[in-house]
Amino acid sequence: MASSFATSFAVAETGRCSFNCDYSSSVHCFRDQVRFFGKSCRRIKPLVYSYSSSPRCEVSVVEKESNVLGLEVLKTSDRYINMSSNIMVIGLNIHTTPVELREKVSIPESEWPQAIRELCSLNHIEEAAVLSTCNRTEIYVVVLSKNRGIKEVTEWMCKYSGVSDTELREHQFLLYNKDATQHLFEVAAGLDSLVLGEGQILAQVKQVVKNGQGERVPGFGRKISELFKHAITAGKRVRTDTNISSGSVSVSSAAVELALLKHVPDCSSMSPRVLIVGAGKMGKLVIRHLIAKGCKEMVIVNRTEDRVAAIREELNTDNAGVIIEYKPFSEMLSCAAQADVIFTCTASKDPLFVKESVQAALRCVNSSRSRLFIDISVPRNVESSVSELEGACIYNVDNLNEVVEANKEDRLRKKKEAEVIIAEEVTKFEALKDSLETVPTIKKLRACAERIRAAEVEKCLSKIGDDDLSENNKKAIYDLSLAIVNKMLHGPMQHLKCDGTQKRNLSDILENMHALNRIFDLDTEMDDKLRAKKQQNRKQSS
Repeated sequence: MASSFATSFAVAETGRCSFNCDYSSSVHCFRDQVRFFGKSCRRIKPLVYSYSSSPRCEVSVVEKESNVLGLEVLKTSDRYINMSSNIMVIGLNIHTTPVELREKVSIPESEWPQAIRELCSLNHIEEAAVLSTCNRTEIYVVVLSKNRGIKEVTEWMCKYSGVSDTELREHQFLLYNKDATQHLFEVAAGLDSLVLGEGQILAQVKQVVKNGQGERVPGFGRKISELFKHAITAGKRVRTDTNISSGSVSVSSAAVELALLKHVPDCSSMSPRVLIVGAGKMGKLVIRHLIAKGCKEMVIVNRTEDRVAAIREELNTDNAGVIIEYKPFSEMLSCAAQADVIFTCTASKDPLFVKESVQAALRCVNSSRSRLFIDISVPRNVESSVSELEGACIYNVDNLNEVVEANKEDRLRKKKEAEVIIAEEVTKFEALKDSLETVPTIKKLRACAERIRAAEVEKCLSKIGDDDLSENNKKAIYDLSLAIVNKMLHGPMQHLKCDGTQKRNLSDILENMHALNRIFDLDTEMDDKLRAKKQQNRKQSS
C-alpha cells in the first residue's frame, strides 16, 4: 500500500488527488507519503485524518514529481523510519468529536500518572503523556513501532472509555513527528481551541509537565518531556508577541459572554440572579469574569465553604463591593429555581440537574420566567432533557461557537501572526530533536569499531606472544590500532555532525545516519528494547 501511494502521489498532475485506504494500511502510511513528498503538496489539516470505515484522504498537488527512487520508497517503510524518536499523537477534540463521546474518553488529571504507566507497559510504547480537558483528550506517545503503536493505544482507549473500536476510529485523529509537534504547539498557543488564544489550555499543558515530573512517572520520559516544555515556550511566545489572549479567550470568559448575549444585556444595570455550581478552577474564573462585567451579587454552591472563602479573599470582593453567598449542595435545586443564570462547572461524572428534579424545584417557586443553564463541564452537569422544560435553555461547551464568531477578522489576523511564530518554534525543536538523532548512531558506530579493534589487537598479541614484546612495542601496536580506527571513523563522524558548523543540510546528515545504521547493522536498539519489554510483560503476567 505504501509503495502504491508513493507512486500515485509522485506522478499526480496539478489538481486534487483522492485516495481510499483501509485501516490496516491506514492514513498513517499516507501521512508519511505526504511528509516525504512535502515539496509537492500542501499540508493537510489534521481533520482529514479522522478514521472511518473507509477513510478518504484528499491532497492538493501543486507540481509534478517524477523519478521516484527505490530509496525514497524505502524511506516510507516502517523498517526504515522505525527510530526511537517517533512521536505520535492520537486524540479526539472539539473539532472532530461531539461532547457525548468526549466525556466518555475524558481522563481526570488524578488518573494521568496511572494512564501513562499502563500505556508504557504496552509492548510498543516507550514514553507517554496525557492531555485531557473539556475540549480534548489527546495521548502523546513515543513508539517503537508505528502501526503496532496505533493499535495498542487505540485498544487501551477503548478499554478505558468503554467506547467501541469502530466509534473511536470514526472520530479520532492521528499525527506523527513534526505534525504532532506542530499540533501540540498550536494547542499550547490556543490556536486549536474553540476560543482562539484561550489562556487556560497553556496552564493545562504546564500541568502535564508538572504532573509527570512531580509524580516521577517513569513513562513521562525525556523526549515527551522536552516536547511539552518546548510547547510551553511556544505558547508563551505567541501570547507575548501577538496579544492573542486579549478579549474573551477562555471557556469561562466565553461562557460569561454567552450569558450576556443570550439573557442579560448589562449585568451592571439589571442585577441578574446568578448561581455558580462548583468553586474549582473553572468556577473561580467564571466569578472573576462576572465581576469584570459588573455583576455584584452571586451565589456559589460547593461542597465546602472553605474554597468559597478563599475565592472571596483572593478576589478581594469586600473592597470591590461584590457579595458572594455560599450555599451547600443540598440547596442547589432551590438556588437554581431562584436564579436567572446557572453556571455549572464541577467534576461530577453524573448529571447534577435532571429533568424531574428541576421541574419539581421550579414548581415550588411558581415562577414562569426563563432560566439559562450554561454547562461548561465535561462530563456534562445538566441533562439535555432539562431543555424540554418551559423557560429552560441549556448551552454547553459546544455552543460557545456563537461567542467565538465575534470579532472574527481581528482573531484571524492574530492567528496568522501566531502561525509564523509556531512555524519558527517547530523548526527549532525539530532541529534540536534531529541533532540528537545522530548521537546514538555515533556511539554505536564507535563502540562497534572499538570491539573490532580490541579483538584484533588481542588476536595479534596472542600470535606474537606477550613474552616476545616489550611494553613499548605493545603500546606501539595499541596506538597504531587506535590511530587506524580514528582515521577510518573521521569521515563518517564528520558526515554525522549536526552542530551547525557543517555546510551539509539536515536531510543529508540524516541520510548518512540511516545508511550507516544499515551498513553496519547498528539499528538493533529498537529490537533490543522491544524484546526487553515483551520479556518484562511476560514475567509480570505469569
